[in-house]
Amino acid sequence: MLSLKVAIRFLKSGRTQTVLIILGISIAISIQVFVGLLIGGLQQSLVDSTIGNSPHITVSSATDVSTIRDWEALQRQIEELGVTQVISASASANAFVIDGDSSLPVLVRGFDFEDADQIYNISSSIYEGRPYQSAREVMIGRDLQEELEVNVGDKLTITLSNGSEITLTISGFYDLGVANINKTWVISNLRTVQKVFGFNGRITSIEVAVEEVFQADVIAAQIRNFLANDDIKVENWKELNEELLSGLDGQRISSTIIQAVIILSVVIAIASVLAISVLQKSRQIGILKAMGIKDLAASLIFIYQGFLIGLIGSILGMTLGLGLLYAFNTFTMNPDGTALIDLYIDYDFIIRSWIIAVVASTLAGLIPARKSLQLDPIEVIREG
Repeated sequence: MLSLKVAIRFLKSGRTQTVLIILGISIAISIQVFVGLLIGGLQQSLVDSTIGNSPHITVSSATDVSTIRDWEALQRQIEELGVTQVISASASANAFVIDGDSSLPVLVRGFDFEDADQIYNISSSIYEGRPYQSAREVMIGRDLQEELEVNVGDKLTITLSNGSEITLTISGFYDLGVANINKTWVISNLRTVQKVFGFNGRITSIEVAVEEVFQADVIAAQIRNFLANDDIKVENWKELNEELLSGLDGQRISSTIIQAVIILSVVIAIASVLAISVLQKSRQIGILKAMGIKDLAASLIFIYQGFLIGLIGSILGMTLGLGLLYAFNTFTMNPDGTALIDLYIDYDFIIRSWIIAVVASTLAGLIPARKSLQLDPIEVIREG
């Protein structure tokens, strides 16, 4: 306890120096927290916008035939593996929608609504009407609605690849936030699509969502090995978004480098200040040693100083960093008033950064602590 009391007294005696070093540490840590959380939020926003409302793993046919036979057995096998969160069967086929004298290419997709809704979040994206209920109802996206100028309850004529036509009723309109989907997807009941396109009860894909999206490639490999079926292929979102992953890796590496440089600068700053403090307080240390204080206790004075400075500076830095992040989120808005980057507070990152800062600051005290061991109390007192 004596070492801690002396460390506090030394910090108080050099109050201006202590305040400045704590302020410097606070600013450095705040930048670390701000940059780390900002890049983390940007990465999360990119992932959400890319795969937030889409399957993480897709099982489809690897043969010349686009449909999958015995898909119910495959779906049960995947469920038995116990690594998935949601599984949804889908039947899809290309067609055309008649718009006056022209035809618009569309992708007719058949889902079991409850299963698909857990992946695509369709129910919350419906802005007019309701989900399809009967076998003759469909939903279309905002862009297609605006182009066709139709309303809920209107008829939609679809031309199949063989030239035949079928007329369905529009039950509602959705907006999934992706223009290409809003313009091309015509969503209906799974059995309706199977019957209209002559799939004879088959489907075109099994779509899977997992809890840990960045583990999708590992889980896809498990499914592939477990099924051991050469007639199907198992793809994951990482394979289809390699450029996005490359960009995320670049951001993560740059964030790590920035944080490492900041921590290194904090360590150097604290070590430098405390090393000077050894020279400034050498006479006091010499007197303490002459009074019987052990070398270890004398060296602990500077380790305690590093710990205290790091503790106070990191807490202030965390608070300032979060304040900067909220300020950035408040004053940088899109034209429609939404946040430019969604705010994600990663508490694990904050706690980890705080621990690293405190440990680094404490370790920084080892350099002046070792220097204090070299002080000879007799020579120090004689030289004044």
